[in-house]
Amino acid sequence: MVSNPVLVEVTRGNVVESRHRGAMSIFDGDGRQVFSIGDVERLTFPRSAIKSIQALPLVESGAADAFGFEDADLAMACASHSGEPEHVARAELMLKKAGLDASALECGSHWPTQQPVLIDLAKSGKEPTALHNNCSGKHAGFLATCMHCGMQTKGYVAQGSEIQDTVRDVMQSVTGARHSLDHCGTDGCSIPTYAIPLSDLANGFAKMATGNGLEPLRANAAKRLINACMAEPYYVAGSRRACTELMQLAPGRIFVKTGAEAVFCGAVPELGIGFALKCDDGGTRASEAMVISLLSRLFAKDQELSAKLAAMANKELKNWNGISLGYVRPTELISAANII
Repeated sequence: MVSNPVLVEVTRGNVVESRHRGAMSIFDGDGRQVFSIGDVERLTFPRSAIKSIQALPLVESGAADAFGFEDADLAMACASHSGEPEHVARAELMLKKAGLDASALECGSHWPTQQPVLIDLAKSGKEPTALHNNCSGKHAGFLATCMHCGMQTKGYVAQGSEIQDTVRDVMQSVTGARHSLDHCGTDGCSIPTYAIPLSDLANGFAKMATGNGLEPLRANAAKRLINACMAEPYYVAGSRRACTELMQLAPGRIFVKTGAEAVFCGAVPELGIGFALKCDDGGTRASEAMVISLLSRLFAKDQELSAKLAAMANKELKNWNGISLGYVRPTELISAANII
């Protein structure tokens, strides 16, 4: 296996203390790979980065319209949220619209990922529920689709269930990659997850952004989901989260979604491109620097936005006394790349 290049460095003083390797791929709407770094054919579990593709059946089936889902609901169906009160309430509302409650969720429960929210919940003496799970919106979308289409809700997370087979077929169609049981694992929220190349993920998100290569019904559903996430970025992630902050920085111009183990997928609709990347060691600090620097280069012609993104990509590190220690910074392979 060929080693991927170092794409992010972490400095302490003037010395590079840590290095993060990774790979990234960019496709245009014509199905051409216009830029790549590293081994983009290596099998990668996209994890939560592909939730917008997994949400396509919710819109295509008519379930979203049947249950009156708004942009915030659709954004939640694509989300890895922080378990903040607004997220919990929205997931509960989605289930209620579909005639269900939290007892139908099979994603498991965990504490909110935002520390202040976690502390407030603990102080209240309450325990987290499945509604606090970062994937509860996605699962509410699955359940709504099941209810509308007459699919079995009990056991909906399992490999071989009607909804998971439907989702797999959609992902296979959009990305063009075979989703093999030999390369299938179980995601944190208990649904199947399939390892496919970054190049196929980038190609899939170029299709999502442009509609090219998708039948009209699917193209319209993809556009609706991408637009909903860009319109309601708080519901895609939450306070002080990279996905939310990037989409808020350039409203309607950036779609981005992270996944566990340092994956990012996304699109720039105005450029008609999709991208996918992964930091080899699973480090979120590195994957965030990678995606922000990549976006800075993609928006090179918009000097103001590009400069803001470049500044975000070079994150200053401070100790508990507020003393500057160094930076998490992208290497020139990204920061100086001539991508478009």
